[in-house]
Amino acid sequence: MAVKKWFAIRKTLQPQARMAVSVTSFLLPLLIWSLVSYVPFLWHPKVEVVTPGDVSYFTEGMLVDRPLFEKEKQTVIEAGGVTPRGVRANPIYLPAPHEVVTAFYTAFTTEPKRRSEKWLHESLWESVQVIFWGFLLSSLIGVPLGILAGTYDFFSRLFEPFIEFFRYLPAPAFGALAVAILGIHHAPKIAIIFIGTFFQQVLVIANTTRQLDPALLEAAQTLGAKNRALLFRVVVPGILPELYRDMRILLGWAWTYLIVAELIGSSSGITWFITQQARYKNFENVFAAIVMIGIIGLATDMIMAWCGRRLFPWQQQAGGAGK
Repeated sequence: MAVKKWFAIRKTLQPQARMAVSVTSFLLPLLIWSLVSYVPFLWHPKVEVVTPGDVSYFTEGMLVDRPLFEKEKQTVIEAGGVTPRGVRANPIYLPAPHEVVTAFYTAFTTEPKRRSEKWLHESLWESVQVIFWGFLLSSLIGVPLGILAGTYDFFSRLFEPFIEFFRYLPAPAFGALAVAILGIHHAPKIAIIFIGTFFQQVLVIANTTRQLDPALLEAAQTLGAKNRALLFRVVVPGILPELYRDMRILLGWAWTYLIVAELIGSSSGITWFITQQARYKNFENVFAAIVMIGIIGLATDMIMAWCGRRLFPWQQQAGGAGK
C-alpha cells in the first residue's frame, strides 16, 4: 500500500512526502559528487605528490597521472633511490564540495587580481541587469503578439510563418552583428537575450491562448460581447494563469542564453568572472559562480511561484501557475 501511495498515477503526494522527494532531488547529485570527491577508489585518476623522492621533476603538491607516478616510482625502486610518495586525487578542475562552499565566501571577499576586473557581486549584478532588460523587452513585444496570434487567424498567418522560420536561427550567430551595431557593452548582450527568447515566446503564448475554453467565448458572444470586449474581458483574463506559468518557464530560457550573450564583446558579467577564474585555475570559484547562477534562477522562480499562488489561488488544485 505504501508503494501505491508514492507512485499513484496523477495523484499528488502528501505535503511531507513532496518535500522529502524535493530535498532528495538535490541530495542525490550532492551525494554522487561527494562520493567522487572523497572516496579514493571510486574515481581519483591523479596522484598528489606528498614526497618527491628521487624523481627530479616531482614537487610537493604536484598532480600527476597515476600510470606516470607508478612508472616513475618503479624506476626509482629499481635504481635503489628514495621512492616518491603520493595520495590519490582528482584533477584540479573537480574541486570537492567543501572547497566550493568555502569559495562562496572567499569569492566575495577576495579582491580581483587586476584593477580592470570586477568583484563577484558586481559581476552578478551586471548579469541580472542583462537578463532583466532582455526579458522585459522581449515580453513587452512578444506577449501582445502571442495573444493576437492565438486569438485572430489573421495575425497568426501574418506573424507565425516567419517566426517559425526565424526561431531555428541560433541567437549566437547574431553576436558579431549585434556588436557591430550596438557596441561592446550591455546592449549586444541584451539583444542576444531578446533574440533567444522573443520568437519562442510568441509561439508559446499563441499556443497557450488557443487553449482557452471556447465555451467562454461563446457565452460572451451570446451576451453581446464584441471583438474588443472578447479580447480584453474574456481572452486575456482567461489565459492569465497559464500565461504567468509560461513566463516563468521562458524566464528560465533567458538564463540559459546568458552565458552565450556574455561571451560576445564583453569584459564584465558573471561569464567574464567564470572565464577569468578558470584562467587562474581557481576552479572552486568557477563552480561557486555556476551554482550561484542556479540559486538566483531557482530563487526567482520560487518567488514567482509564491506570487502565482496568491494571484491565482484557484489554480492550485489544477496544478497551474501556483505550482
